[in-house]
Amino acid sequence: MTPQANEVVLITGCGSGIGKALALAFHRQGFSVCATARRMDTMKDLAQEGILTLAMDVTRGEDIQRVLATLRSAGAHVGVLVNNAGYGAMGPLLDVPSEEWQRQFDVNLFAPMALTRAVLPGMIQHQRGAVVNISSVSGVMTTPFAGAYCASKAALNAASDALRMELRPLGIDVVTVQPGGIRSSFGDRAANQVNLALESPYQAVRSGVLARANESQEDATSADVFADELVHQLKRERPPAVIRIGKKSTLLPLLKQVLPTALLDRILSKRFELTRLAPGKAR
Repeated sequence: MTPQANEVVLITGCGSGIGKALALAFHRQGFSVCATARRMDTMKDLAQEGILTLAMDVTRGEDIQRVLATLRSAGAHVGVLVNNAGYGAMGPLLDVPSEEWQRQFDVNLFAPMALTRAVLPGMIQHQRGAVVNISSVSGVMTTPFAGAYCASKAALNAASDALRMELRPLGIDVVTVQPGGIRSSFGDRAANQVNLALESPYQAVRSGVLARANESQEDATSADVFADELVHQLKRERPPAVIRIGKKSTLLPLLKQVLPTALLDRILSKRFELTRLAPGKAR
């Protein structure tokens, strides 16, 4: 993909981390960028760089329509959509309440699909475009204490696969990005939003629960490095269907593919201290 007149790269979740870095990376490569986030104050630095910034909560249909109407009124249309906004509900599935499950899928699956459907008519009209879904390697290899998040990203991977096949005949590329560990406030927020009830049997391995919440930030790849590499790959005439960048982004899917399930379960259970809960173990 190359910059085109009147085409905009629309990116969600640009208040920090990957979204902010991607907005700057596309801008530096000559693309017209529309960066969005729930709060405008988180994008002041992007606006100072000359990037168009608009407030948008991806879970609100009226916000989506307002942003697209603003672009239309400026004579622009979305040529590239980057569904980046995400949310991570961490903790044992026993302790993740129903409202957290709903929010997890609202942000990570339902919202990007709603935004994609909203921009597709314009892409179909122009017979070109690209939808870039920022998923996660966690959607490929599930770990303890992140089941809700892993499930939402696995669902996004599946939806992206279907979109890719359905939209290719219409001239539209769909790229699924599965980052590994990327340094961002997303990881910090996940660590601060762990679901662990006071009476939970998993209080005995609280350190393991917290270790999973912090896992993505250990020796993580910088968001700037990630963004530069992703934009470089997206500029290819035919971008890869799946792009993996960042710490363990290729290792974890490989382990999932080659290791027997029982062995992988034992490795992950030990890594996140679940073996301490085995019958006969002190609690």
